Amino acid sequence: MLSLLVRLLLNTLALWVVSLVYPGVSFAREAGLLDYLVAGAVWGLANALLRPILLLLTLPLNLMTLGLFTLVVNGIVLYLVAEATALQVPGFAEALMGALILSLVSLLLSWLFRD
Repeated sequence: MLSLLVRLLLNTLALWVVSLVYPGVSFAREAGLLDYLVAGAVWGLANALLRPILLLLTLPLNLMTLGLFTLVVNGIVLYLVAEATALQVPGFAEALMGALILSLVSLLLSWLFRD
């Protein structure tokens, strides 16, 4: 249970950092801590449930692009999370770049705070 809570906090922290460093991804002005936590939880659930299905459906494209299409899948997932939460992503290009930055920030945070 503690590991799940740590993962939620790391997802929330990663989304917050991305919203600070990249202007294409932001939170609504009236967003509070609960909105950030909800976005982190939805991001975690989308990565656990939706992303594997999308990766399976796009497997031929992933194979042809040697895995680079995974970035597009991550952008789609981020865009869908933004539609469901207080996270604001104006377009798919911003979602794609935001997903790339989010992946790097998540990698760094996971490395710093190992389970």
